[in-house]
Amino acid sequence: MTKERTYTISELSREFDVTPRALRFYEDKGLLAPARDGLNRIYSYRDRGRLQIILRGKRVGLSLVEIKDILDLYKIDQRSQALAALQKYRERVVALEAQRLDIDEAIKIVQEQIGHIETALADPGFGAASGAEARGAARAYEAEARRRLEDAH
Repeated sequence: MTKERTYTISELSREFDVTPRALRFYEDKGLLAPARDGLNRIYSYRDRGRLQIILRGKRVGLSLVEIKDILDLYKIDQRSQALAALQKYRERVVALEAQRLDIDEAIKIVQEQIGHIETALADPGFGAASGAEARGAARAYEAEARRRLEDAH
């Protein structure tokens, strides 16, 4: 019988680019259950797989509760776990597609505003102040900058 591969908290942290604190947090939430050797956590190959599922779920926007539901089904039935994950992932696709539409619309609006501003700035007369107005504005700006520096010290 071969000994199962185990991992330290540092090894999993490095491999998955997460902090040890994150792994302890997932443990506190019941998502991971490493064995103990004194104060040291010993993660199994199964824990490593669960961490992959956790991080994948987080990446696509699943809540920790949803991820825990998927992980808990593994104890009962892998088929049930797969069906639950499939349903959650399908729901996320619908939500992400809606977000993509919102983002595309926001980008369109911002690009239009950029165009308007660039057009205004291309006009040599845009926002031009007289010499006296410009000097007054510069003095006011300098006074405000001085006041903020003094307040900061």
